[in-house]
Amino acid sequence: MAGEAAPAPGALLCALLWAAAAGGSPAPGAFGRVYRGAVNISAERVYAFAYSSEPGQVDAVRVYVNSSSENLQYPVLFVVRQQKGVLSWQVPLIFRGLYQRTYNYQEVSRTLCPSEPTPETGPSDQIIFVDVASMAPFNIAYELLVTRLESFQLETNKAFNFTASPSQPQYFLYKFPRDVDSVIIKVVSDAVYPCSVVSVQDIVCPVYDLDHNVEFNGVYQSMTKQAAITVQRKDFPGDQFFIVFVIKPEDYACGGSVPSSIHGNVNRTWNLQRTKNLQVTIVPSIKKSVYVQAMFFSFLSFLSFYLGSVVVAFVHYIRVRRRASAGRLTPEDGSGIMTSSHPITASTPEGSSYGAIDESSSSGGRQLSSPEHGPPAGSDTDSSVEEESDFDTMPEIESDKNVIRTKVFLYLSDLSRKDRRIVSKKYKIYFWNIITIAVFYALPVIQLVITYQTVVNVTGNQDICYYNFLCAHPLGVLSAFNNILSNVGHMLLGFLFLLIVLRRDILHRRAMEMKDVYTLDYGIPKHFGLFYAMGIALMMEGVLSACYHVCPNYSNFQFDTSFMYMIAGLCMLKLYQTRHPDINASAYSAYASFAVVICLAVLGVVFGKNDMWFWVIFSMIHVLASLALSTQIYYMGRFKIDFGIFRRAAMVLYTDCIQQCSRPMYMDRMVLLIVGNLVNWSFAIFGLLYRPRDFASYILGIFICNLLLYLAFYIIMKLRSSEKLLPIPLFCIVATAVVWAAALYFFFQTLSSWEETPAESREKNRPCILLGFFDDHDVWHFLSAAALFFSFLVLLTLDDDLDTVRRDKIPVF
Repeated sequence: MAGEAAPAPGALLCALLWAAAAGGSPAPGAFGRVYRGAVNISAERVYAFAYSSEPGQVDAVRVYVNSSSENLQYPVLFVVRQQKGVLSWQVPLIFRGLYQRTYNYQEVSRTLCPSEPTPETGPSDQIIFVDVASMAPFNIAYELLVTRLESFQLETNKAFNFTASPSQPQYFLYKFPRDVDSVIIKVVSDAVYPCSVVSVQDIVCPVYDLDHNVEFNGVYQSMTKQAAITVQRKDFPGDQFFIVFVIKPEDYACGGSVPSSIHGNVNRTWNLQRTKNLQVTIVPSIKKSVYVQAMFFSFLSFLSFYLGSVVVAFVHYIRVRRRASAGRLTPEDGSGIMTSSHPITASTPEGSSYGAIDESSSSGGRQLSSPEHGPPAGSDTDSSVEEESDFDTMPEIESDKNVIRTKVFLYLSDLSRKDRRIVSKKYKIYFWNIITIAVFYALPVIQLVITYQTVVNVTGNQDICYYNFLCAHPLGVLSAFNNILSNVGHMLLGFLFLLIVLRRDILHRRAMEMKDVYTLDYGIPKHFGLFYAMGIALMMEGVLSACYHVCPNYSNFQFDTSFMYMIAGLCMLKLYQTRHPDINASAYSAYASFAVVICLAVLGVVFGKNDMWFWVIFSMIHVLASLALSTQIYYMGRFKIDFGIFRRAAMVLYTDCIQQCSRPMYMDRMVLLIVGNLVNWSFAIFGLLYRPRDFASYILGIFICNLLLYLAFYIIMKLRSSEKLLPIPLFCIVATAVVWAAALYFFFQTLSSWEETPAESREKNRPCILLGFFDDHDVWHFLSAAALFFSFLVLLTLDDDLDTVRRDKIPVF
């Protein structure tokens, strides 16, 4: 048997040599003519297409081939030989999809890499050889068409329409005009699917224009109905580049589904439908002068707040000097808009009880000690201050708390009985803790986003980051500098708020040193730790929001929201501390609560889309936390939360609601808590029913609604208690409402969404709306920074009218 089979290789070699000899003289080909023929293992066809190129002229040639054969064992092989390269493919052309699915195409067309002669060489003759072959033992028919492209080079500001499919990709050439350093490539389509890829590649052959290799070179992004890529001249030494358009064989990368049947005629029919009509327009991007204008606008807009604050401080100073010279100085002049914040430090003399009144409280409290009965001078240091717990654990103090805090009518003197030094130290922890949190949180965040940006720049994969690509202006290594610059307002206004608070703190310390009776016994006790923490939180929100916008995506969304939760929580704590200074939450428990919220936000984004069990657990936690907090607020912290809470709660419900339906002892607090619980339960039910996809914004909405509800209740109760709003807090309230309304309008103008695929997110992209540099989300950054600043000023100045009112006359609500 072996002897009989030996001649077979020799016979095969002879056949191949004969075929080579037969194909040695290529047939001359004409552009625009269709050539039909058949090939097999012994019959090969070679065509030669000659043309002449003029200096400065870009000649592009496109080859169309077709074969009716679906035999994957014996495909038709096409090899195109040019002066500087070889391009080959087979028909049927096979594409692989998800889970190794295969898709076969019988019709293929490719654009050959163009050659542009240099001006020095003059006109040159070019020749292209197209070899058609197959290893099939039988004839396989084919069709061949070679054409010269007339619209290969795209023009600036001129739309160009074309069609592409998976087996018929397209690419075009663009040259930078002399006066243009940056352009934006805008691609649109009326159809969402099929999914496509837009790539920008340097002038290098071969051009990667198939689904399996388009990501090997250049910058690329997936697309459904819209795509935009900003290209800078400095990235292309030749001042020109290719724009490649590839249609993917499947749509899962763009959020679509994979076809259920991929065999037989169904697959072929489905493949024929995967053509997409596209329109590409290349427009010049902004000039460098626009960058300068945008930076000046950003800084000057917020520096004007500094100027306004200086004017207000100067007017206040002049008013105080005039009243002093006229002998009409009032205690109210010691605290204007610039008078409140950082924790009282060791420089305060003779650590007096800040809530002390030298007579019995009108609300029935015990006789309080006067400032003269405080500890001796020089003892107000951190090392000598006794801890708050040292007092709270004494049985007689516990008993006294139960007597005082459960009265029907409470006054501020009842809840400002602790030594001022102890409470100041307690609130100072808020300030130092948030600085520690900010440092430990920000450093790894900055490192991570730098890595993200580096990966984007090195790989060219613009699907990693969810920018608004129609308004993403690069600067240096940053892909969207405008989104980062717009966060400068948070940092500048946060620092300004710290300065305002510092001035109030200094004035307050001076008054304490002079043992001013109005500072000691009148008005709201001045504690500045929470205000300082709020200022730091506002600055950190700007820093982390800028970090998030370096490369916004699913993995780093919490960078942009973490300090938003903390700001909302600190504002609520500050508002509660105003009339409950002795019983406010400690910094440790507050920040631990914020940590739990951030953990829930992360879990919600991961599991909250489709998992019902998460929403059930979260809603239960939400409702139980609302009830527990309501109980603490209603009973002023005297209702212990332990294992016996259910028995005590059942007893209260039985005695007050079933045995006899009595009127609530604290009606105002009850109304607030009922409304608050209804709002929170509504949020919980809404979450269970609709399961919103943006879980981070859902939690932030819960925080903001509770803050607004509490602030509205506080202002209503303040006016109901015959207190008044001074002009400055009234102006801040109006400004806060107006600016927040405008900011929220721009916030809900969704420009991208990392909850969807990158291609789907780009459908929401919009052009810039401010100075040709900032988009809607940047305007949200500007306005939200101003709105938060005014909100902080509301909390800072809201009770300035009480500076001349004795603390035993200020009601607690």
